[in-house]
Amino acid sequence: MSVSVEYRGDVAILTMDDGKANAVSHEMLDALNAAFDEAEQNSGAIVLTGRPGKFCSGFDLKVMLGDDLDAVAKLAHRGGEMALRLFANPKPLIAACNGHGMAIGAIFLLACDTRFGIGGDYHLGLNETALGLVLPPFCTSLAMARIPTSEITESVIQGKVHGPETAKAAGFLDHLCQPEDMLEEAVAYATEMAKLPTKTYLGNKLAMRTETIAVMQEDLKTVRAITRHSI
Repeated sequence: MSVSVEYRGDVAILTMDDGKANAVSHEMLDALNAAFDEAEQNSGAIVLTGRPGKFCSGFDLKVMLGDDLDAVAKLAHRGGEMALRLFANPKPLIAACNGHGMAIGAIFLLACDTRFGIGGDYHLGLNETALGLVLPPFCTSLAMARIPTSEITESVIQGKVHGPETAKAAGFLDHLCQPEDMLEEAVAYATEMAKLPTKTYLGNKLAMRTETIAVMQEDLKTVRAITRHSI
């Protein structure tokens, strides 16, 4: 299984681990949806993490850079639906980023409420410009909501790839931890968040994110036709 669920008190830990780069494929998305279905029913807060060295490397490039544009569109659409599910999640959602988070992996980080990371030699960012891909509204609206205005040009238009220190300033991470401490710190934080009233937490989350969620929902109403330079 590419996503496992573990419980520590009232916190569910969802670990992405496909044994490789944690690329977002249909199989990974199926597993993530099943894991969130379970965690949302059985926990007060959720921690999303990856395998050592890999949070999420992005979409499966065998699909995204292939010639089947219908397959590209369908996978991009499902990735957007997952980003929306994370951003509007009914529970406090904490990311524990233990490695590379590129493209849709970086979008998933932007969609989480609070993001813990580690120091080290790994990369986070939206590198679609270098890949010849134009970000769809579900990505750009989320980026505008979470990335400081002063960082938008470098991080989105120019596709700057960040190390953990600059990723924090650019809005992809909130806290940097020692590698051996990160998951415990993320779980401890999630445990405190789980004590907050669920309905008011969600109510305030949705109130603050109404415009962004509306743009994402509108963008994801249909699967957009894809050309090589418009994903």
